Amino acid sequence: MSELTADKHIEQWNRFEEAARTDTGRAVGVLVDAYGTGNYLPAAFDRLGIDVVHVQSSPEPIARMQPWNRSSYVDGLVYNPDGSTGLALKELEPRFVIPGQEPGVRLADQLSEALGVRTNGTELSEARRNKFKMIETVAAAGLRTAAQLITDDAEEAVVWAEESGHWPCVAKPLSSASTDGVFICRDADALRAAFPSILTSTTVFNGTNTEVLVQSFLEGTEYIVDTVSVDGHAYVCGVWQYEKRLLSNGKPIYNRDILVSPTDPAAVALIDYTRAMLDVLRIHNGPAHTELIITQDGPALVEVGARVNGHLHPAFHDACLGTNSADLTALAYVRPEQFLAAYRDGVYQKLQPAVVYNAPTVLAGEVVSVNDELVEEIRSRPSVVDLTLKRRPRDVMVPTHDLLTSPLRVFLTAPDQATVDADYRFIESVREAIYEVQPFGPRVTCGVV
Repeated sequence: MSELTADKHIEQWNRFEEAARTDTGRAVGVLVDAYGTGNYLPAAFDRLGIDVVHVQSSPEPIARMQPWNRSSYVDGLVYNPDGSTGLALKELEPRFVIPGQEPGVRLADQLSEALGVRTNGTELSEARRNKFKMIETVAAAGLRTAAQLITDDAEEAVVWAEESGHWPCVAKPLSSASTDGVFICRDADALRAAFPSILTSTTVFNGTNTEVLVQSFLEGTEYIVDTVSVDGHAYVCGVWQYEKRLLSNGKPIYNRDILVSPTDPAAVALIDYTRAMLDVLRIHNGPAHTELIITQDGPALVEVGARVNGHLHPAFHDACLGTNSADLTALAYVRPEQFLAAYRDGVYQKLQPAVVYNAPTVLAGEVVSVNDELVEEIRSRPSVVDLTLKRRPRDVMVPTHDLLTSPLRVFLTAPDQATVDADYRFIESVREAIYEVQPFGPRVTCGVV
């Protein structure tokens, strides 16, 4: 594929949208569990002339995720396993059924296969969601992964780690996200302590944790590789380096996601690995968000989700990458031939430096107010495209211990790195002044500095 400049991207999308305006009638597609950044998908499909119906996989919405926006859909259904949902969708003759976020992957696979539309199929659905089966499947294909054990017995995990020399090791739920329930354990006591914490909690997706996934610790730098595919031909939308901080309790938290040049040797190795891994797990259609670590032996898979990135922000990605995975996903399902002609097996361009900053906090208590003047000052910084305030007055603030408890996300991009860095340093210096919090008791620091 030839390189696409920003002007060529704009020219292409103008043609795609013009074609949508000349279509007669409105076809329908289906999004399953379009929480969080899945909310960007309806507008992307609308621009290509497609209405969307939402299917919620669980009887109750997932409270710990940003809700799906009902006004973006022509209808909303709650999945019923008695077959009635499938029959209702069949009458709509949908063009596609895709997951809007992680909890919808299995059901989207099931419905898309049953309705005979573009699909990744159900044969490997479990391996695309269950982290143990995911790693087992990828390792069996000869790709580098962590060693692992699945168990509900802390003592079995300790014996495994000691006999195999897997210190430190990682303990986490089988199916979650955003570093929820993830512990880095450097000794037997830390591993034992992680088990009750995981087994007595629920996942981000309201699931019950009945077993713990224990893995060898992959030493190295962690990255994101985002892709959108049609028939196994993946376009790489971006490679981002994770900058993380480790809390004193052994839990890692995100700090910054930093855009990497596609010609960087690390990016080249990551992209090659990701293409092979997508083929193994048969993520041949639609978006994927892959997390990997470059160890001393090369890239190794942490996990992959067959859905868009949790930090997706179309305007931000358009500015630094020339396009975004929401629009690319819509094009892949509505006009696959045009997608293949423009993006088949391609790789993004880094148009300018970019960072996503997930600000931590040490504050604990009830949010009393938001410093609107400071928020506007942050918004006015030259590299700030947008920011997301995750707390409002009367919300409870807790010290950051995972991505979900970061109270602020900021998207920064500019033609020069110095501007991005200066704005990041400013925001980092004032982050604790954004919210006024009334403590419930003594302040808890959890080791964030």
